[in-house]
Amino acid sequence: MARDLTDTTPLETRDELVAYLEAGSKQPSAFRIGTEHEKFGFYEADCSPVPYEGRRGIQALLNNMQALLGWEPVMDGDKIIGLVDPTQGGAISLEPGGQFELSGAPLESIHLTCREVHSHLAQLREVAEPLGIGFLGLGFSPKWTLAETPRMPKQRYDIMTAYMQKVGTMGLDMMYRTCTVQVNLDFSSEADMVKKMRVGLALQPIATALFANSPFREGKPNGLLSLRSEVWKDTDNDRAGMLPFVFEDGFGFERYVDYALDVPMYFVKRGDTYHDVSGDSFRDLMEGRLAKLPGVRATRSDWVNHLTTIFPEVRLKKFIEMRGADGGPWRRLCALPALWVGLLYDTTALDAAWDLVKDWTAEERQRLRDEVPRTALKTPFRDTTVQEIARQTVAIAQEGLKRRARGYGGEADETRFIEELSEIAETGVTPAEFLLDRYNGAWGGDIDRVFEECSY
Repeated sequence: MARDLTDTTPLETRDELVAYLEAGSKQPSAFRIGTEHEKFGFYEADCSPVPYEGRRGIQALLNNMQALLGWEPVMDGDKIIGLVDPTQGGAISLEPGGQFELSGAPLESIHLTCREVHSHLAQLREVAEPLGIGFLGLGFSPKWTLAETPRMPKQRYDIMTAYMQKVGTMGLDMMYRTCTVQVNLDFSSEADMVKKMRVGLALQPIATALFANSPFREGKPNGLLSLRSEVWKDTDNDRAGMLPFVFEDGFGFERYVDYALDVPMYFVKRGDTYHDVSGDSFRDLMEGRLAKLPGVRATRSDWVNHLTTIFPEVRLKKFIEMRGADGGPWRRLCALPALWVGLLYDTTALDAAWDLVKDWTAEERQRLRDEVPRTALKTPFRDTTVQEIARQTVAIAQEGLKRRARGYGGEADETRFIEELSEIAETGVTPAEFLLDRYNGAWGGDIDRVFEECSY
C-alpha cells in the first residue's frame, strides 16, 4: 500500500462493511489489471543494503524520483515514504526493510502493464545509478541478516514489528526480507468474486511453484525453493493462509466481512498519528470497545486500512489480490498478471480452471500449500505432480489470453507474456533451481554473483 487513508465517514453497521466490498463489482468491459512488485535495493560497490538516511540513501532516492516524475510525495511525519501519481493512480512505496515497490495503475492489458514496468525500471535506473544503487529481483534477501537490514521510518511498521514477535516466529523475516509480485483483478458480481476467489486460492500453490525464486538466506542455500512462501506459514496465522471457509456453501461478501471483523487489528490512524491497538478486533472498534482507545468508533478509512493488514494467499478488497509469487526479473513481473488474467478474465478459462480444482479437498489444498515451498513443481499430488497441474494451468491461461485477443503493436494477443511460465512448466526447472545450479557451478559458492546476474 502506498498510503493509509483518512476518510472520516463513520461506519456503524456490518451492512456498510459488506456494501463497501460489493461496490467493487464492475462490468467486464471495465475490468482492469493492477500489478505490484517489490525489489531489494543494494549498493553496487559491495552488495550492502541501502539505508533510509544519507546522501545516497532511500530518502534521497525518493526525493530524486519525485523531482523526475513530478508525483506527489507521501509523508509519515517529516519523512518521505512514497510517491503517488495524481493522474494515473500508480504509486511507489516502501516496504519495512526498504524494499522498493511499484503499485501499478489499473490498466487494460498486459501489454500496458509491461510497458509500465519497463518505464518504471528505466526511471528508477536513471535516478539510482548516480547513487551507485542497484535493484535485485528475488523472493527473499539472499545475503543480509535481519540485523543488517535497514528499517524504514513508518509508524505502522513500528507497530507491526512489535506485534509480529508475539504471534509467530517469522513475521520479521516476512516484513524485512521478502519481496513479491502480485496482481489485482476485478469481479463483476458476488458470484463472480466467489468463483475467482476459489480458483485463485486453489491454484495459488501452483503459482508459488512456478515463481519459486528464493533459495538463499544469509549467503547460502536455505534448503527451500521458495523461502518467501515458507515464511508465511508462521508469520501470523490469524491473518494469513488458505481461507478454507471460502469453499463452504454460502460464502460471499458477508462471510469475508465476518472473517475480517475478527482479525486482530494493528493500528487506528487519527490525523497523522498511528495508535497501537494491536490484538483488538475490528469488531471491538465497531462497538467502541478498544482497550487503548475507549469510545473511539470506526470510520471508512479504518476499514480500508484494516483490509490491507490481512494477508491470506488471496485477499479480497474492492478487487481480488493474487499474493503467492516470489519477486523476480522484469519479464516474470509481466508473466504473473498474464497467468491470472488468462485464467480469470475469460469465462471459458475460468470454468476450465474451476473444473480442474473443484473436487480438491481442504486438506489437499493445505498440503499443497505446505509442501510447495520445499519441492515446488516436484510436489506429489494424487497420482501426479504439481508440474503436471502447472502445465494444465498454464495451458488454460494461454487459451484464455488468446480468446481475450487484446492486441498491441502488431501482436494479436497477450500470450507472449506467459511463454516463460510455459517453459518452466514443461522443463520442471524452477527459477530457484536454476539459481542453485549457478551457485553450485559457475558462481563457485559466491552469493555476490546473484547481485550481478539478477539485478534489474
